[in-house]
Amino acid sequence: MNKRFYRPLMIYIGIFTIGYFIVQNPFSDRYVEKLRQETITVATIKDSLYMEIIERAANYEKEPANAKIDKVWKKMPGYNGLKVDVDASYEKMKKDGFFDENKLVFEQVPPQIHLHDLPPAPIYRGHPDNPAVAITINVAWGNEYLSTILATLKKQHVHATFFLEGRWAKQNPDIVKMIHKEGHEIGNHSYSHPDFTQLSTAEMKIELKETNAIIEAAIGVKPSLFAPPSGSFRDETVQIADEMQMETILWSVDTIDWRNPAPYVIIDRVLKRVHNGAIILMHPTESTAASLDRILTELKKMGYVPGTVSELLDEKRIR
Repeated sequence: MNKRFYRPLMIYIGIFTIGYFIVQNPFSDRYVEKLRQETITVATIKDSLYMEIIERAANYEKEPANAKIDKVWKKMPGYNGLKVDVDASYEKMKKDGFFDENKLVFEQVPPQIHLHDLPPAPIYRGHPDNPAVAITINVAWGNEYLSTILATLKKQHVHATFFLEGRWAKQNPDIVKMIHKEGHEIGNHSYSHPDFTQLSTAEMKIELKETNAIIEAAIGVKPSLFAPPSGSFRDETVQIADEMQMETILWSVDTIDWRNPAPYVIIDRVLKRVHNGAIILMHPTESTAASLDRILTELKKMGYVPGTVSELLDEKRIR
């Protein structure tokens, strides 16, 4: 036989023979079978776990709530819903191979109707499912207590909304800047603290415009919130504020701290009346300065999240 054909033939026969014995080797058979079974097992676990997440997701999901005009509470913000992210949840559970509700991953689902979609109306509270509560401090006097209040808020890592009277802000620009620098929100509390039910349209506009101008000149930010002095307003007041891109903010929990009660009275009053979405009204008084730390501590223990009005009105679900 020609050597040129003989050598390739022998190589081919050798490779075929070795391959045959490898394939027919019982150890090889067992190895291949093991791989096959592991693949089937992994696929089965994935399919069953993945399907279980899908089947159980509805038990943990929440529908979004639209912003609305409530018959009692007037304008109320919406609140995001929750939807289970099946793929992300599976990725977190697949290593253990079993369903664990603590490893569920959620996506927030926004409502269809938002606060800005609603007609002008006063706001007294946030959404009832939202554990956030807003700390509001109306300032037209009380400079001597502001440093203590600001120190307490800083200690507690809480930002509040300070509604400033324009006349006071004009006289105290450095304090306005300090409040803003500390990360707190600043709103409009009129210029001269009048009764808005007794003002003309032109007078109301002047009160709001002058205060906005003073605050914006001090901190470079135009207020988006207005708190009428003494909670006194009429429908036209809310409409004018809306035209100036401001929401009208009232309250649902009043400390009545301007009467200077003992600190324990304010603490008891707040903790007994607080609720999800509460707007808590305060002033820079001696009583508030002495009670604020305890109030914030207890609110957190009760599961509430104290913060600003804008944080309260945000649709983002906290938990």
